[in-house]
Amino acid sequence: MKTISLGKLFGMPIEILPLAFLGSLILWIGFTLTAFFGIRLPFGESLLMGLLATLLHWTFELIHSFGHAYAAKRTGYPMTGIALGTLAIFALTRYPTDEPELPPSIHIRRALGGPIANGLLSIFFFLLLPLWPDDLFWIGLFALFENLFVYTLQVFIPLGFNDGSTILRNLRKK
Repeated sequence: MKTISLGKLFGMPIEILPLAFLGSLILWIGFTLTAFFGIRLPFGESLLMGLLATLLHWTFELIHSFGHAYAAKRTGYPMTGIALGTLAIFALTRYPTDEPELPPSIHIRRALGGPIANGLLSIFFFLLLPLWPDDLFWIGLFALFENLFVYTLQVFIPLGFNDGSTILRNLRKK
């Protein structure tokens, strides 16, 4: 699938898959409807909150990917890039195509980098949540829950495409 280069961030090439635009639209609509029907915000405010939540989602996805990049660099087998839009709403971490066969422990360490980064972010949002202004409390709660459940605790639920699967697959090899 053709990707669009967004340049480099912290020296890491970032690309976006066309499916990310559809994923963003779906997220925006879903978050907007949740704010409108679930939280009962006015429609205009719901649209804005939906957009903000969508932008935060992609920010947290990048933080997750940079957690993987940091861990990968520390193992001596760094990533080569990040592609946003895998499965429409996630990112794909890219590694060299000519990478040698690595021991399971390296794969596990690289897989844990993203969840650890978002776990630390979850703690940060948990501690700051009482300080959020009433207007933005729901965004703070969203930030806490997305980082905790989507990006951190997913290591315990192997779904075939996530960090939990990578860890389980490599634990079985040990």
